[in-house]
Amino acid sequence: MPGKESILERSYESAAALVGRGIGPLSEHLGPFVAALIRQRYVPAVVYVKALHAMALDRWLATHHVALADLTEAHIVRFERRRRRCRGGVRVQTRRAERRDVIGLLQYLRRNGACRAAERISTPADDLAAAYEQHLRRQQGLATSSIERYGNVVRQFLAQRFGRDGVDLHALRPIDVIEFVRREAQRLQLPAAKCVTNAMRSFLRYAQFRGDVGRELVAAVPAVATWTTTPQLPKAISPEHAQCAIDSCDVGTAIGLRDRAVLLILARLGLRANEIITLQLEDCDWDRGHLRVTGKAGRVCVLPMPVDVGQAIAAYLERGRPPSDDRHLFLRSMAPIRGLQPGSDGIGSIVRYALERAGVDSPHRGSHQFRHALAVRMLQSKASLAEIGEVLRHRSPQSSSIYARVDLDALRRLALPWPGGVQ
Repeated sequence: MPGKESILERSYESAAALVGRGIGPLSEHLGPFVAALIRQRYVPAVVYVKALHAMALDRWLATHHVALADLTEAHIVRFERRRRRCRGGVRVQTRRAERRDVIGLLQYLRRNGACRAAERISTPADDLAAAYEQHLRRQQGLATSSIERYGNVVRQFLAQRFGRDGVDLHALRPIDVIEFVRREAQRLQLPAAKCVTNAMRSFLRYAQFRGDVGRELVAAVPAVATWTTTPQLPKAISPEHAQCAIDSCDVGTAIGLRDRAVLLILARLGLRANEIITLQLEDCDWDRGHLRVTGKAGRVCVLPMPVDVGQAIAAYLERGRPPSDDRHLFLRSMAPIRGLQPGSDGIGSIVRYALERAGVDSPHRGSHQFRHALAVRMLQSKASLAEIGEVLRHRSPQSSSIYARVDLDALRRLALPWPGGVQ
């Protein structure tokens, strides 16, 4: 890594001055690139190092007469293999950091239309899986996370059966499906194995709809033994433990303000983790006291915003949320400053750290236990299963019926009278 500047000299100003000396094809983009890093709250030392790597790539492109519009991953590989002017060998960590930084620069350039988009090399199996995912999205209305899981299973199955060659679904035999499910069931936990069978049935029904397979192939998908005929009891956190987790947040810090608002939303409204991740600033209707939530399959509903939830969100926006162009309500606390990524475990991490701070020894660490706890509290307050389903936004009454097992009185009310018995 060139330069002998100390950490103190690696300021935002020195990074901006460094890229100002660029003379290669990247020169006009390096200043805005550094400015974008600063907006994302990277510390000065990190910005300076990224600027050094960007300048090295700029010089290499100029030396090899590579136009910016032609820049691809192949040029990045050649850049990494260049001979360096240094006495000793370059450390592995330095090479990895340089590669990460130049790839990040390439992605920045592509987002801004400065160079060509990445070439997508797909196989026939990829194309068929993509068409299946599009069917799930448009015709079935599945949630994005479910579509991704099902699509990954189908890609794996098609790749194992057909490789990179053409896909001929007419050539599929029941033994192909059975052996695939059997292999996956041996290496996966029960919930993941059940996801495999569900995905395979769904895909084969789609293939049957296209006329590529018969109904006998759909029936060939084996079931995963669960050794029970009833769903598991919902895993709910106790009200005392939930309050301890909320109280453990340090409201004197930005992270504490964010985490407290997230935990209160979980406890009072029972939102799913991904629903919190996708919340936007515009979803808070302060005049009416409402919160707009985008749930599964993109369904939008409006929920009343409890007073303590509104106060916690307002405190985070006023004193905790870092300046950012990102419109997500809750942002990461570390660079790059942006919204939590859909499908990530960001909300689950907030819950786990809160339970650890509060000293709560809970067997369950995920965020869904707050959603279950809200349903249990409503049930104990004599709310009906229909009301619980409405608050939790269940599409099917069967989703709410598992909570009847928590309260025997509610379960008795659901039971039909025995024919000929005492009324």
